[in-house]
Amino acid sequence: MTGKQQIGARAFETNCATCHGVNAAGRYGIGPPLVHIIYEPSHHGDQSFHLAVMNGVRSHHWPYGNMPPVDGLTTGDVDMIVDYVRALQRSNGIN
Repeated sequence: MTGKQQIGARAFETNCATCHGVNAAGRYGIGPPLVHIIYEPSHHGDQSFHLAVMNGVRSHHWPYGNMPPVDGLTTGDVDMIVDYVRALQRSNGIN
C-alpha cells in the first residue's frame, strides 16, 4: 500500500468503517460493502464518493436507508479514502 492509501485506510477506519465495515466489506443491515461491483469506477466514479461524504446519499442500491453527510473530512481526506477503497477494489478484481 502506498503512503496515501495507508492514510486513507486510517481515515476510512475512523470515519467510514462503522457503517461500511472493516476493509470496506460492509456491515449486514447497517451499510453496504464498497468492495462490490456496484461501486466499480465506471459506475460510481471518484466524485460520487466526494458527493456522498459532502451531501449524503438517498438509498438506491441497498436496503440500508439513507447515508447522512460525513462531517469533518476535507477534500484531501476523501481523496485518500477513495484511493484506499480503489486499491481494495483492484485487489479483489474490481477495476
